[in-house]
Amino acid sequence: MQQAEFAPIDFAPASVTVEETPDGEFILSSPMPLEPYESSLGMLLRRWAKETPERTFIGEREPAGQWSLLTYSETGRRVDSIAQALIDRKLCPERPVMILSGNSISHALLMLGGFIAGVPVAPVSVAYSLLSDDFFKLKVIFSEVRPALIYTENGTLFSRALAALDLSGVEVVILNGEVDGVPTTSFATLLETPVTEQVEEAFAKVDSGTVAKLLFSSGSTGQPKGIINTHGMLCANQQMLAQIWPFTKDTPPVLVDWLPWNHTFGGNHNFNLVLKSGGTLYIDEGKPVPGMVLKTVNNLAEISPTIYFNVPAGFAMLLPHLEKDEALRSNFFKNLQLIFYAGAALPQDMWQRLEAVAIRATGRKIPMTSSWGSTETSPLATSAYFSIDRAGVIGLPCPGVSIKMVPCGEKFELRVKGPNVTPGYLHRPELTRDAFDADGFYKIGDAGMFADPADPSKGITFAGRIAEDFKLTTGTWVHVGKTRLEVLTAASPLLQDALVAGHDREYVGILAWPSLAGCREICHDTDATLTVEELVRNKEVIEHLRQALAKYNVTHIGSATRVRRFMFMTEPPTIDANEITDKGYINQRAALERRETNVEQLYGAKPGPEVIIVS
Repeated sequence: MQQAEFAPIDFAPASVTVEETPDGEFILSSPMPLEPYESSLGMLLRRWAKETPERTFIGEREPAGQWSLLTYSETGRRVDSIAQALIDRKLCPERPVMILSGNSISHALLMLGGFIAGVPVAPVSVAYSLLSDDFFKLKVIFSEVRPALIYTENGTLFSRALAALDLSGVEVVILNGEVDGVPTTSFATLLETPVTEQVEEAFAKVDSGTVAKLLFSSGSTGQPKGIINTHGMLCANQQMLAQIWPFTKDTPPVLVDWLPWNHTFGGNHNFNLVLKSGGTLYIDEGKPVPGMVLKTVNNLAEISPTIYFNVPAGFAMLLPHLEKDEALRSNFFKNLQLIFYAGAALPQDMWQRLEAVAIRATGRKIPMTSSWGSTETSPLATSAYFSIDRAGVIGLPCPGVSIKMVPCGEKFELRVKGPNVTPGYLHRPELTRDAFDADGFYKIGDAGMFADPADPSKGITFAGRIAEDFKLTTGTWVHVGKTRLEVLTAASPLLQDALVAGHDREYVGILAWPSLAGCREICHDTDATLTVEELVRNKEVIEHLRQALAKYNVTHIGSATRVRRFMFMTEPPTIDANEITDKGYINQRAALERRETNVEQLYGAKPGPEVIIVS
């Protein structure tokens, strides 16, 4: 398979304009003006179908293992047929499409067909259909979207979920399988629709204000909220990225990506990057979970990406394979220009391990970077488009974006304004009103600090979610995001993720999920014979953890950072309980509420053997 040739990357010059207000607030903006951008995402597909018709746009693994690939011209033809099919069914902004299945070529074609026809698409987390017991979130989203058409890749697999919905007047389209008791339309029928001039007429009406997507985020409450994503905000965001990453113009990106399209990271940032740059996207059917990560490893052993995107949990599971498999390491880094993480803070030890394995493969460091934003900001608001040597720096405002930094204790609350910001929430005017301040800045709920207060051009560092922080009984604030990251780094490689407990308690305690690979490494379980329960009770694992946290406490002597008790959890976080998002970020408040029994064990007057006392 043809691979891209390596080329050194160039970033835009890093600079920032800072205005201080009489109230002690700071307004940060980029002095680089935002250049003109497309008014619709469909224009991007049309451009590359004309200019590079034979270039591969998208690929996925077939059941037999070979890659199924579509060029830009093939994609364009199929998308136009789907757009016509949507028009024939009188779909419109008030009659949108709801997609239940995960990433696939058919999902991409249907989404793009909606872009061309001006029909919003609402991709929904697969977990809400396949991992839920009560389908609560799926039902809420269905009632909010009010779709005229629902698509699922495998009707048989999604039968239970569909049976939970009132499908009166809703057309169900499937690629294969069947849905019990529900009439369905074959996806092939959409692809076979003859194209008329109606497609061009509909496409001509799509503008920057047209709704492209409805993306759902549960936030801290567990109640899904529909975030309106317009063509304009998504196109503006890609223009920002194109200006700060000019190397993507010279080297169209090649991605091997698993990140779900119902989430803004995979579905907006990455998918639209490929569309904007005329790149190629290989759909990775793997995920950062035991067993599934091997599919990612196999894909990366065959396809060398130019940019690699992942969340910290994904890097944690991939790293051991890169460290021990020379052939995989060689192919992964062969054309790699940039490593990008987001979704949660990357522990510094993982940063250093990625650097070390890159040097082993190439003799040099591969630039690593991150950005910051949310579904409401398309998602890019800031980006570290300059050299950084540690995790946590989220960069500077992108062209066209202003960041307001409002004093909040020792930190700043971050707020965003720009053409990339959502106009609001679906059918939730009160939520929309409360999301913006008097100056029109979106209140994202995150905190940040200057990386170097004397030099704002060094960027902003992420300081966690404001709502996650809490006070001890001493009156001291615990900054959860910072503490969580430092504990994960200190205990490496034993922990997958952690909860920081201590609200209205005298001291900080940690509940954590073990990293199975890390625990096996410490206790030399090379044949993977020990169960999770046996691993977390292993004496070598416990002693390693105790010593690591004792060393951490030497430099963290204050009550707000010092860890006095620790306990492993073996039950994984669940989406039904709103403990985990699709990008792998742990909802601290929801998880602690659900695991109240574990918290009581952690702080028991007579702690059991499962509680590790830290000196």
